[in-house]
Amino acid sequence: MDLLEQLVSIFARNGYLAVFIALMICGAGLPLPEDITLVAGGVIAGLGYANVHVMFALTMFGVLLGDSGIFLLGHHYGDRMLKWRLIARILTPARYAKVQEKFDRYGNRVLFFARFLPGMRTTIYVTAGTTHRVSFLRFLLIDTLAALISVPIWVYLGYFGAHNHQWLITWIHRGQASLWAIVGILLLTGALLWWRRRRRAKKQCMR
Repeated sequence: MDLLEQLVSIFARNGYLAVFIALMICGAGLPLPEDITLVAGGVIAGLGYANVHVMFALTMFGVLLGDSGIFLLGHHYGDRMLKWRLIARILTPARYAKVQEKFDRYGNRVLFFARFLPGMRTTIYVTAGTTHRVSFLRFLLIDTLAALISVPIWVYLGYFGAHNHQWLITWIHRGQASLWAIVGILLLTGALLWWRRRRRAKKQCMR
């Protein structure tokens, strides 16, 4: 992966600041994959250029700051933002209408799953801000919960695969499917706990 190697080289020379700036670029919706950026941050920690736990904390902050910035821009400027040349390329009228329709059908769940949809993430966050249907604190809570799943997986994957390039590339390709599997397990566990709690409450009412 040429991009991964380039990012590792840049991050190794410039440290945490370069990783942070790269995540701001990802958050702005520019064509730099967030998952590869996070893996590269983990790799330089595995190679001894950074502390992996500090890297995790930094990348969590960078991811949430980038996401929040996009949301707040949409929230503050509203529909006017859709006329900006850069935003108009990312968020076309058809895509904007499609995301709004998803919000109508699925509500805040769209925000949670957006973290695992690289091609739609920025579009969904901008739309969430412009529609004013979600408060910033609610957005930040949902985004944090989702990021706590994705960010450590990518960072620690890079850390543990820093000295085994072929293994790392294999798991990067499997990574998105693995993330969806983890999300599915968490949702299933949550649904099971909710069902058991509801069943217990019914039994108590029948006594």
